[in-house]
Amino acid sequence: LIASYYCYLYGKKFNLDYVSCARAAMLHDLFLYDWRGSKKKLHLKHFHAFLHPQIALYNAEKLFNLNNKEKDKYNVINELKEVLKMEKVPRKIECYDISNISGEYMVAGMCVMQDGVIKKNLSRRFKIKTVYNQDDPRCMEEVITRRLKHSIENPKGGFGILPDVIFADGGITQIRATKKAIQKYDLNIPVFGMVKNDKHQTRALMDENRKELKISPRLMNLITNFQDTVHDTAITYHRKLRDKAITKSELDEIDGIGKVKKQALLKAFGSVEKIKQASIEDLINVKGIN
Repeated sequence: LIASYYCYLYGKKFNLDYVSCARAAMLHDLFLYDWRGSKKKLHLKHFHAFLHPQIALYNAEKLFNLNNKEKDKYNVINELKEVLKMEKVPRKIECYDISNISGEYMVAGMCVMQDGVIKKNLSRRFKIKTVYNQDDPRCMEEVITRRLKHSIENPKGGFGILPDVIFADGGITQIRATKKAIQKYDLNIPVFGMVKNDKHQTRALMDENRKELKISPRLMNLITNFQDTVHDTAITYHRKLRDKAITKSELDEIDGIGKVKKQALLKAFGSVEKIKQASIEDLINVKGIN
């Protein structure tokens, strides 16, 4: 049975015959625990004797490709270190973006790049608490202030350690707002702006002297992905709050529309705006609406 399994697993990939699969099965059996829980011993040289050369080559190629990926990440963050003129490699980079429409539903998104890899699971969202009109720099200052406070008070908390460098979505005003927040805690964290062109595409990194830094296409792609990720984080949260507020203010005021019917309508049409545009026929076709 084990030999058949090995034929299924490796046979076609490595063009192995049944005998080779049977030998692999014997090796498998030698490594198994017996029913009493004691491990059967097998010397490493015996293991090598059973290995098929093609399987060994396959594993070596996988390891080689993995090492190349690690090397690429190392090269990228070292290039970033040189571009930003930093003394040490920026292992942890945080990026921030503000999202609002005319000062309504103001939020911010934070994304983290660790060792050259964007970690979406470390993304955070902020609802603006102290700014009441459209003022993105003040929003940025508030968010950075709150974020830094988390790590200062609890380095082992959800935000982890302080970042090595901060990227702000925007130009010199966002850079200055971020620096202002950092200076409140007497910290020395470099700040750079991620500048976009007229088509809302990443154009360059900017330092606090308004100098645009020259970077390679590979590094530009990484920074573009970083900026797009934080933008998506911020705008998704903004839309969630906006839709929730619109749904609450409009659908809840309609007599006869309770929670169940409201959910049914939103599920059928996707948003309050589309519900407004729907015909009577479309509305009564929704289950529970009559």
